[in-house]
Amino acid sequence: MSKAAGENIGVGMVGHAFMGAVHSQAWRTVHRFFDVPYVPVLAALGGRDEVRAKAAAVRLGWAAVETDWRDLIAREDVGIVDICTPGDSHAEIAIAALAAGKHVLCEKPLANTVAEAEAMAEAARAASERGVRAMVAFNYRRVPALAHARRLVADGVLGEIRHVRAAYLQDWLSDAEAPMTWRLRKEFAGSGALGDLGAHIVDAAQFVTGEHITGVSALTQTFVRDRPEGEGRGEVTVDDCALFTARLSGGAVASFEATRYALGRKNAMRLEINGSRGSVAFDFESMNELSYFDGTDPGTESGFRRIVVTEPEHPYLSAWWPPGHGLGYEHTFTHEVADLLRAIGSGADPAPGFDDGLRVQRVLDAVSASAEDGSRWTPVPDTPVEGR
Repeated sequence: MSKAAGENIGVGMVGHAFMGAVHSQAWRTVHRFFDVPYVPVLAALGGRDEVRAKAAAVRLGWAAVETDWRDLIAREDVGIVDICTPGDSHAEIAIAALAAGKHVLCEKPLANTVAEAEAMAEAARAASERGVRAMVAFNYRRVPALAHARRLVADGVLGEIRHVRAAYLQDWLSDAEAPMTWRLRKEFAGSGALGDLGAHIVDAAQFVTGEHITGVSALTQTFVRDRPEGEGRGEVTVDDCALFTARLSGGAVASFEATRYALGRKNAMRLEINGSRGSVAFDFESMNELSYFDGTDPGTESGFRRIVVTEPEHPYLSAWWPPGHGLGYEHTFTHEVADLLRAIGSGADPAPGFDDGLRVQRVLDAVSASAEDGSRWTPVPDTPVEGR
């Protein structure tokens, strides 16, 4: 599937709700700001309801509509398949797309079960040998401030990592009468706040530290057991919040919290890392900032320093605006597809790949097992990733 530099590459996207809209924005704009080897063409949008899909295609800029994802994969003008559906369909679509020789971008979490994630990772490894690439969409890796935090850790600025503190706080389900959604059904979503939000902070913690989680002790809670649905009420079959402690492969200890019931917190994805020489702290509600503490400063001048992450030397920012002009949520997806296109162009496997997604899935599975068994310590099986 190699193409000459600057040639068009067709994208087919399955799903057109929230994630479909933000992915569409990324595909429409990436080549206008980043030096990428291909110009993406929004070839086909997949949706089961033809009327809704056609309306979304007009609104989001897609040239055609397919009501069966199999037909979308089979199109000759589609070279990349972008999966923005609920987790229960990720494995089937991704494995079929890779077998058909199409590059794949798949939303997180990679799958609803470890078995599905293992099958997807195996398919991605086999496809890689044929020059076909697969990426899982952990967009927070592409927040410039978090990418800069990773640089600080990798450069040894923080010293030995001792503590990781991660939380993802939202409040959109706090109203017990908010209507039922697919995100509250296990058969579609796999889990609740754990997979929806916890997957992000697990990946962010592992990404920034360069380490992986080796074991967890967890508890989960469902606060509202049923919600309005149609003429009656539907049963909620997933967690509303998840809390767990963890150990990392380098010896650090960590805590994680994911909830959709934190009143007043709209999208507070937070990460703090404490090392032997310094600390960094991040909150997505101030996404263009990073707090840095230099432990070598004299006590009389010590304190957290506010870094405004908008300089052209910061990750991704040379493509955007003058210093001091902040980015938003949608830019992280543009960065994501830029990295995918560059990986395809260079013949390299992108990061995070499906093995990275599998690693996160194994953590989520261990959290669920620990919570079901009364918060016992649960080891996380390792996921060796070649070349990383």
